[in-house]
Amino acid sequence: MFTGIVEELGEIAAIEPAGDSVTLAVRGPLVTEDAVHGASIAVNGVCLTVVDVKDEVFTADVIKETLDKSSLGALEPGSKVNLERPVRLSDRLGGHLVQGHVDGVGEIISREPGERWDVVTVSLPPHLSRYLVDKGSITVDGISLTVVEAGADRFSVALIPTTLALTTLGHKGPGDPVNLEVDVVAKYVERMLGDRR
Repeated sequence: MFTGIVEELGEIAAIEPAGDSVTLAVRGPLVTEDAVHGASIAVNGVCLTVVDVKDEVFTADVIKETLDKSSLGALEPGSKVNLERPVRLSDRLGGHLVQGHVDGVGEIISREPGERWDVVTVSLPPHLSRYLVDKGSITVDGISLTVVEAGADRFSVALIPTTLALTTLGHKGPGDPVNLEVDVVAKYVERMLGDRR
């Protein structure tokens, strides 16, 4: 379980094909401080299992299912990625409950720069629109964000200077893919109400 509060902007050090999967090598000095084999680290919002750690770089195997249903397949060596370690039960929940299970991939449609912030509009796969509400939560590339405006096929978020400086959303532009995870609470509520009908 994660919070969507990105700890570090890491970098893809290498990508090694392995049949229908790949092994990602990710540079992240902060998240590797206490990482061990079998630990979880979210990479652009995708929960990955650490295989090995050495010299501030961890490796993780990414299977075809994950490559097909997330934007990780578009990464290249040198790509910047958002990194977050799992939340500890003693930590504050600064963002919202994030599982690291991507629900779909959106695409940045536009950026409107403000005086100190940007409003970014992202396309939304139609099957996810029912989970978004104005002022609700969504995770974009692993970042916990508040929805400004929710539409049938798009939504907007406002990015503060810290988010622009310390995450991938400060560097991405129109046409770039982003991983989306909707609020898990909304999915459970839908399921429970559906069973009562």
